[in-house]
Amino acid sequence: MSVDACAALVERGDPERFVALMAAPVAARGPLAVLYAYNLEIARAPWVTKEAMIAEMRLQWWRDIVAEAAARKPARAHEVAGPLSALITEGRVDATVLDRMAEARRWDIYSDAFADEAALDGYLEDTAAGLTWACAQALGADAGAEAVVRGYGWAMGLANFLRAVPALEDRGRIPLLDGRPDAVAALAQRGLDRLAEVRGRVPTAARPALIACHRAAPLLAQVVREPQRVADGAMELSEFTRRWGLLKAAFGRV
Repeated sequence: MSVDACAALVERGDPERFVALMAAPVAARGPLAVLYAYNLEIARAPWVTKEAMIAEMRLQWWRDIVAEAAARKPARAHEVAGPLSALITEGRVDATVLDRMAEARRWDIYSDAFADEAALDGYLEDTAAGLTWACAQALGADAGAEAVVRGYGWAMGLANFLRAVPALEDRGRIPLLDGRPDAVAALAQRGLDRLAEVRGRVPTAARPALIACHRAAPLLAQVVREPQRVADGAMELSEFTRRWGLLKAAFGRV
């Protein structure tokens, strides 16, 4: 039940967040590793089986972990469940946020399209924005920072979602309500607009939680300029842009 085991899981399964984890201050790495590992577990649960019922059961298992910790029940014997339960029982993370993260992943199990734009927005709010806010909570951010932190997480979630469009389509999913270039560019612009609303308002305690969001602005700007990159699976940043963005974020310039 070691935090080190959580970090190892993230290194193997979510290398981009692992890089952000290693760029965070040492004191912040423990909580971030645990929450990134939890996110990894629920994100991959719908994809490890073609049986919808089994995928539902996997997500429910994690929801039960969260509920049991909120009820102060002993943690289950699992390398992520233990430290995750500790964060919840210590009052460092809101269990409701974690539960909504898992519940939202049910969309990934099925092939239905989002009902409307609000449904996609809600998915990003509960997954990526929820994870970012949970991380900020664990690092000591107060409730007044929630809207700002969620704005960064939502934008990064949108960028990652757009990057995943070709893979989702290959698996029979319908990720975009409108895949035409103008609509895709407009969607990316919404992410940039949300970033513009919150930029410069990040409290110090929350900054390590936002390191993982450092690619949001350049990726979304790229899509606004060249929306065809989404369909082509060509949303990529130069090595310089990635490193420079990570360096700035590590020094709190988010």
